Amino acid sequence: MLPENGTYTLSNLRLHRSHLDNIEGFDFDTEGFSMAAIEIADGAIRAIHAAGTKPVDTFAVDCRGGIAYPAFVDCHTHIDKGHIWARKPNPDGSFPGALSAVGDDRKARWTAEDVDRRMEFSLACAYAHGTRALRTHLDSVPPQEDISWPVFDTVRQRWQGRVELQAACLFGIDEARNESWFNRLAQTVARHRGILGAVTYMVPDLDTLLDRMFAKAIELGLDLDFHADETDDVNAVSLDRIADAALRHGFEGKVLVGHCCSLARQPDDMVKATLDKVARANLSVVSLPMCNMYLQDRRADATTPRWRGVTLLHEMAARGINVCVASDNTRDPFYAYGDLDVLEVYREATRILHFDHPVGNWPATVTANPAQAMRLDGAGRLAIGAKADLVLFRGRSLTELLSRPESNRTVIRDGKAIESTLPDYSDLDDLMEP
Repeated sequence: MLPENGTYTLSNLRLHRSHLDNIEGFDFDTEGFSMAAIEIADGAIRAIHAAGTKPVDTFAVDCRGGIAYPAFVDCHTHIDKGHIWARKPNPDGSFPGALSAVGDDRKARWTAEDVDRRMEFSLACAYAHGTRALRTHLDSVPPQEDISWPVFDTVRQRWQGRVELQAACLFGIDEARNESWFNRLAQTVARHRGILGAVTYMVPDLDTLLDRMFAKAIELGLDLDFHADETDDVNAVSLDRIADAALRHGFEGKVLVGHCCSLARQPDDMVKATLDKVARANLSVVSLPMCNMYLQDRRADATTPRWRGVTLLHEMAARGINVCVASDNTRDPFYAYGDLDVLEVYREATRILHFDHPVGNWPATVTANPAQAMRLDGAGRLAIGAKADLVLFRGRSLTELLSRPESNRTVIRDGKAIESTLPDYSDLDDLMEP
């Protein structure tokens, strides 16, 4: 139990070096963890020091060697789509099946009330699991942009102080050929303090359309967020084209690119050239391991998938590229499962992407790295003077932490433990009726 006055010390807990601003004086083990103590007062971190190096002068909570992470940052989600599976499942688990199912459901059911309530449910899950900040994509094809963006603005205000929300528009980049519509959408995004985004395809005029997006982002002072190459087609090279466009425009804003699945299928010389370019362009890349394992290489003849669907994060990190993993879709036709639990994302990423042996700085992929991609100063790290937003686990090593769901974790926000009861699925039953 934490004291009511919010002044206490978390003692005997393990912190990872990638989450600390200052690592001097800590004795890190082979996984990068060190026993430490955190002093908390008035909702902020007053001191962080190696265990046993300073007398405890406030009420002490013995964490018994458990790991603590900064509150999570989930940089790629779709809470406008979330939780529609019960009324519109994917008929075959394929990417085309997901596109068709979501499109039909959006046209038939995505009223302001429907989107609002499903967003609310999603955020209640994320908050209970320990997420501090979240970026969602908003389907922004006519007429949905005029519904979802005002709803998002209302939801963001409602959740202020609990989950910091960002939104990026989402449409097929070929729609940007309609310049008048695109300009109107960009103004909507800017008015709602959003991010300009699109799904890129290998259309003949891709470079022209990317130029249009980068130019508009510069004009309006917006960051960019792309879905790219979510396919096993080796000819899908829009990540390379996005890097070209960023360099061509001298773009100084943030660019986050998601998926990039086809990169793992391409020849080594193509991969090296693309990644060198991505590093020069200062792009951030987010892999969505659970959704991409679900959708990619799903075969109509019911044969076993042959590849993992994820992109080359190890090679990117070796070049200094800022890399992240995130939740992506939850209980919708693009991914039938998930709960916006970033620990689950990290657990599955460790298994799918080999974030272990060595652990290195991979814990930062769900904390400090997405915070950097989202311009969230002070998030994703544990620093003196920062808000006391962290998640306490029972696991004392990664093998303990990642072997169980850690459903009994303690989520601390502003120095106080929050009520972390998850909403019940039955709360949405009336939205699932025919």
